[in-house]
Amino acid sequence: MRDEGLLATNSDPEDLQFEAGLRPRHMDEFIGQPELKERLAILVEAAIQRGESIDHTLFSGPPGLGKTSLAGILANEMGANFRATSGPALERPGDLAAVITNLDAGDVLFIDEIHRLPRQVEEVLYPAMEDFQLDIIVGKGPAARSIRLELPRFTLVGATTRVGRVAPPLRDRFGYVARLDYYDEADLAEIVTRAAGILDAEIQPDGATAIAHRSRGTPRIANRLLRRVRDYATVRGDGVVDAATASIALEIFEVDERGLDKVDRYILEAIINKFSGGPVGLSTLAIAVGEETETVEDAYEPFLLQQGLIQRTPRGRVATRNAYAHLGLEPPPDSAQGKLL
Repeated sequence: MRDEGLLATNSDPEDLQFEAGLRPRHMDEFIGQPELKERLAILVEAAIQRGESIDHTLFSGPPGLGKTSLAGILANEMGANFRATSGPALERPGDLAAVITNLDAGDVLFIDEIHRLPRQVEEVLYPAMEDFQLDIIVGKGPAARSIRLELPRFTLVGATTRVGRVAPPLRDRFGYVARLDYYDEADLAEIVTRAAGILDAEIQPDGATAIAHRSRGTPRIANRLLRRVRDYATVRGDGVVDAATASIALEIFEVDERGLDKVDRYILEAIINKFSGGPVGLSTLAIAVGEETETVEDAYEPFLLQQGLIQRTPRGRVATRNAYAHLGLEPPPDSAQGKLL
C-alpha cells in the first residue's frame, strides 16, 4: 500500500496530540461556521437558564472540520465534564454500560464515528438517551434477568462523516442535528494565524493565505500544512512563514496549487492512464492506487468532486477535462468526459 499523502485524514498519535493542542476551548475562540455557532450559543444559553443539560446533538460533515472541537466546546460552555470515545471502541453493550454508568449529571459524552456503532450497542443506547435508563442482562440462559439502572441526565454528542449510515431510530433521538460545511479561505487564514501564535511561529498574512489556499477548506489540513511549512522555514529559511516560503515548502511536500497531494494525483492519473479516463468502479480504482476503498471514498473523492476533477456516473468514476488540464494532459477529442461538473 502506498504511503498516505500529507493531506490524508488518518492521523498518527503525534498528529492527534498536535491537533489537540490547537483546538479552541470556547465558542468565541472557534473560527468559522458562524450560523452554526449562533444556533449552538442559543441552545447552550437556554439550557443554562433552565438549569438543564443541553439536548443530545449530532454533528455531521467531512473529516477535519471541527466536530470534536465543538463537542468539547459545548462541554466547556456548560461547565460539564467531557468524556470521549468512538463507535468502533464500543464493541459490546457492556462497553457502553461501563462508560455511561461512570457519567455524572450534566456530563457530555462524545461518540466519534457514531455510525459505526454495532446494532446491539445502539439498542442499549436508545433508552439511555430517551429515558436515562440502562437495561443490563445478568446471567445466561433460563437464569438470565434484566436489571434497569437509573442514569444521571447527560448529553450525548455524536459525530459522523456519514449521516446516512446513522440508523434512523438513533438519529431521531438527537434533539439537534447539524452539518458542518467547508471553510472559506479567509476563515482558514485566520485559523492558520491563530495556530501559528500558539506554536510561537512567525507568520506573515500572505503566508497564512498561501497555506489556507491549499487547505481544501479544512482546518485540520490547514494546521497540518502549517506544521510542515514551519519546519521548512526553520531548517531552510529565516524562520518566517511568508507566501514564498509557504509555496516552496508545500511544493517540496507535494501539495500543489489546488491543494491536491500525491494520492489525489495518483487517483487522477490512474483513471486517465490505466482506465482511459473512466468509467472505473470505486473498488477497482482503490486497488489501482493501493488504498482502502473507504479511504478513497471518504478522504479523497469528495474534494476531487468538489473541484470538478472527477464525476460519479452509474458505471463508475470518470475524469473530467479539468483533470486532464491539471495534469497537463490533452483529453481525447471524442472524450465522453468533456462535461464539467
